[in-house]
Amino acid sequence: MNLASLPSSGRPDTAGPLELDHAALQRVHQHLDDGAVTPAIGPWAADIVRLLNGALATELVCVLRYKRHHFTATGLNAPAVAAEFMVHANEEAAHADRLAARIVQLGGEPDFSPEGLLDRSHAGYDVALDLKSMLRANLLAERVAVEAYRQMIALVADKDPTTRRLLEDILLDEEEHADELAGLLEQ
Repeated sequence: MNLASLPSSGRPDTAGPLELDHAALQRVHQHLDDGAVTPAIGPWAADIVRLLNGALATELVCVLRYKRHHFTATGLNAPAVAAEFMVHANEEAAHADRLAARIVQLGGEPDFSPEGLLDRSHAGYDVALDLKSMLRANLLAERVAVEAYRQMIALVADKDPTTRRLLEDILLDEEEHADELAGLLEQ
């Protein structure tokens, strides 16, 4: 449809006015104990919590991997790379905190249990001792995280805009991490 075919209002003739769903606004008066979970998100809340707990596990595994690499990195370039590993570990921990807070807002329980952590995580843990292998393992994990966040964003889409924005913010950081690690590998 081109703009010339639109009526003077700028909308197609079949489009109704933009109005809020007043019945939905009235339904939010029910179930006040549900907090941020309103009727519109209610059908999706459990699935979103499950996705977020998978992301939480991934972030926790990434924190552990980055910290291990920070403390065990050796070699000529190790001090600078190890410092970057700690920066990434702290950023991943902040992601985990944000995910856990959102899980609670949605009425769920963040799963911090170490039991099954690797099974819930999208990324793996690594015990490499040489710097290049550490960089590769972290880059691989970041690439996995980027893909997982992209998929979660598509799944959540308009079902939960708040969670979608959170995931988009974290995705931006994960892409930055991947770029930084790729640059370090080239040195």
